[in-house]
Amino acid sequence: MANKAHLILLSGKEKGRTIPIEGEVSIGRQAGNTLQFDDLQVSRRHARIHEEADGIYVDDLGSGNGVYVGALRVDNQRLDDGDIVRIGRQQIQFREAVCDSRQPPKESSAMMLQDVHPSTLEAENAENVYRTFFKEPGESSTAMELRQIQKRLQAVYAANQIIAGEHSMDKVYDTIMGQIFALVPAHNGLILLTDEESGELSAEYVRSAASGAKIHVSSTIVNRCYDNGEAIITSNAPKDSRFGSGASIIAENISSAMCVPLTHRGERLGVIYVDNHGESGAFTNNDLELLVALAGSAATAIKNARFLRILEQAYQDTLVALANAIELRDHYTVGHTWRVTNFAMEIARDLGWDEGKINEVQKGGVLHDVGKIAVDNAILAKTSRLTEAEFAQMKVHPERGADLLRDVKFLHPIIPYCLYHHERWDGRGYPYGLKGEDIPVEGRLIAVADAFDAMTSTRPYRKGMAPETALQEVIQGKNTQFDPMIVDALERAYKAGRVDRILQDYYKKEARSISCPFCSTFIRFETNIGHGGMAQCNVCHKTVYIIQKDKAFFGSLTPCLEEGE
Repeated sequence: MANKAHLILLSGKEKGRTIPIEGEVSIGRQAGNTLQFDDLQVSRRHARIHEEADGIYVDDLGSGNGVYVGALRVDNQRLDDGDIVRIGRQQIQFREAVCDSRQPPKESSAMMLQDVHPSTLEAENAENVYRTFFKEPGESSTAMELRQIQKRLQAVYAANQIIAGEHSMDKVYDTIMGQIFALVPAHNGLILLTDEESGELSAEYVRSAASGAKIHVSSTIVNRCYDNGEAIITSNAPKDSRFGSGASIIAENISSAMCVPLTHRGERLGVIYVDNHGESGAFTNNDLELLVALAGSAATAIKNARFLRILEQAYQDTLVALANAIELRDHYTVGHTWRVTNFAMEIARDLGWDEGKINEVQKGGVLHDVGKIAVDNAILAKTSRLTEAEFAQMKVHPERGADLLRDVKFLHPIIPYCLYHHERWDGRGYPYGLKGEDIPVEGRLIAVADAFDAMTSTRPYRKGMAPETALQEVIQGKNTQFDPMIVDALERAYKAGRVDRILQDYYKKEARSISCPFCSTFIRFETNIGHGGMAQCNVCHKTVYIIQKDKAFFGSLTPCLEEGE
């Protein structure tokens, strides 16, 4: 491993582990990634870190929560030695040369916690500081003092209104720190939160006024602030024992710092830390009071965003359960819903749709065939050509699906995916015979994804087309059956290799592959996984247990029992 670029995990259960970069390191929540994180903020295929001729790069693979290098969200970024990559709640440091994974990481270009011990502390209970900020002015207060008090209250009120109005986890942190930087003279700022599973403090958000600045944070200050609920201020960091006497503080010219707890209804969520370079006494007690006042609304916003994320996950799980029920009724097209959903999301990404819209596409794809619940089982299971009467009944499923969704207000944005995915560009589709751009784009999107999966998937009564052949069929349908813009996006996504893993039989010919027992898509698994191991389907995301018999591999949705059990 000598002279090999590598990664060091800075958080989580495997903190300190070193991973060499040999070609590519894939990162995500699903099995099969080089780094698999059980973290709901991490997408199933979130990112990759790979070698190119001029260095090591990190790529965002269309994740929901983004990839950050330091404080910057990136799509494709060359990494410099010491960079910290943040993916969900996970922090990964990039190093050019191998170091002993048992040693603490070297200085990074983002944030560094230093384990130093204080001899003196200037701290006060944060609740007391909060009450001081909002205490009633004394009778001896001058007009100027009263104006200053009014100005501070107005500033905090306005900042709290802005913070409270943000609900997206991605934007909450940026909004909080933006308001803090507007009110106190900070050069660097961090939000450190406790991991909801491990309980460890880790940096969720980092902001610096100077690009590439190294932010040194005293672990002693952070831990004391968090453990005791104290608001801490130092006005002369180089002489403050809480920072230690190391040259790094002097080199970085840190002169003043503050740290306050993030507390929501008695629950300690983490801390906010800010510092100032080059100016001793840059922060005053008034600034500390401001920061404590802002931390209250910040903690509420963070907690609300977490609740919203949990609610959205429960919502998604409910939709998945409904879609799975429909899939089980239509055995011959099992897996179709999930492949269509994944194809549609890749097309949407190529079209440049934002993550909010892509999340909607995911839900729309999952429910696009929900109306089949109103179609007779005999029709769904029929392998021969449908009669005219049977086809007429099948054609009502878009409208029946829309009828079901209309009863649930928050599903109304999903209706176009369900209602219009059988319309045609030339106006010869159903149920309304809409033409061209009169068809909502959501329906046009699903129409292409739906057709591509139907062509490439194998059924008991026919073999699926090769993907290249199916793509040509779709291209020939431009301006007649399909929207040419959507077709072009599918073609680009296919040529870029972003749809291969979704295809039903893409991994079928590989020796170490199994058919997903739920959706029939073939899954590739690594050489270090054998009998009794687990893999995750790229399409339906079910966990599949691997069974080996007579040198052949099979998949099961339940753990395999050893003989005699």
